[in-house]
Amino acid sequence: MREKIKELKDEISKAIIGQENVVDSLILGLLCDGHVLLEGLPGLAKTTTVKSVSTTIGLNFKRVQFTPDLLPSDIIGTQIYNQTTSEFEVKQGPIFTNLLLADEINRAPAKVQSALLEAMQEKQVTIGNDSFELTKPFLVLATQNPIESEGAYQLPEAQLDRFMIKAIATYNTPQEELKIAKMQMSNSDDIMQVMSYADIQEIKKEIENIHIDKEIEEYMIDLIFATRNPQDYGMSDLVKYIEFGVSPRASIDLFKVVRAKAYMDHKDFVSPVDIARVIKDVLRHRIVLSYEAQADEISADDIIDRVISTVDIP
Repeated sequence: MREKIKELKDEISKAIIGQENVVDSLILGLLCDGHVLLEGLPGLAKTTTVKSVSTTIGLNFKRVQFTPDLLPSDIIGTQIYNQTTSEFEVKQGPIFTNLLLADEINRAPAKVQSALLEAMQEKQVTIGNDSFELTKPFLVLATQNPIESEGAYQLPEAQLDRFMIKAIATYNTPQEELKIAKMQMSNSDDIMQVMSYADIQEIKKEIENIHIDKEIEEYMIDLIFATRNPQDYGMSDLVKYIEFGVSPRASIDLFKVVRAKAYMDHKDFVSPVDIARVIKDVLRHRIVLSYEAQADEISADDIIDRVISTVDIP
């Protein structure tokens, strides 16, 4: 089944040049049933990448453009009065799909973000007095602009914690940019479906056989706790920069993602290298920085780098 993943990447590359980290993050999210947040400046193919992934797997896909005037009912649905039957009927919103693209998610206010909390965690929504289960799989693949952008809100910590992965989209290399320009001028073939949800389920079963040694498990927990109590790991200078460390949900997600990453790299066991490759994507959005960190221009990635270099590798 690893060859299926290679076919998937090859098909996506017909529409997306570069951005390997973003593509890998989306695939990891699918393999681990985790929501993915993509951050980057406009024009970096974040939306196109999500659409391409949904097409190649053949899942239902809906897109919601988040704006300041968006209402929760615009996402989850609402009750509408039917004059013929004299009863209220439920009109389901776009959240009833397999892949929900929340485009520019941080341009909507907090009341709209709260509408996603139940769906992202319990995989259900409540409309009126009734609860409705969402179809499987259900994943939120969200894009956001950097918080420094005009008209962007800071997402609530509770919602950020529900994203398994936060990937950063960066500018392409000059060579990749040239390929993009040429591709847009040519009549390239549309991408095709190369994988099904049944294939994803089969891959998940194979991922369960990826071995994690006890020392590696303890190492990952040490990395998690080092973000909460850096003074216990010889990093007392980081205490003033960290308001809150990562949550227990981060531990669960890290264990899932490193196994899937090892599988994608054609390995049958997890090594510290696999952890180093995914730990930023899993933890960076869960670390709450203090005002001192912002003043000293210390980012979550900086803290994670320090943690990785300090905690002893087994």
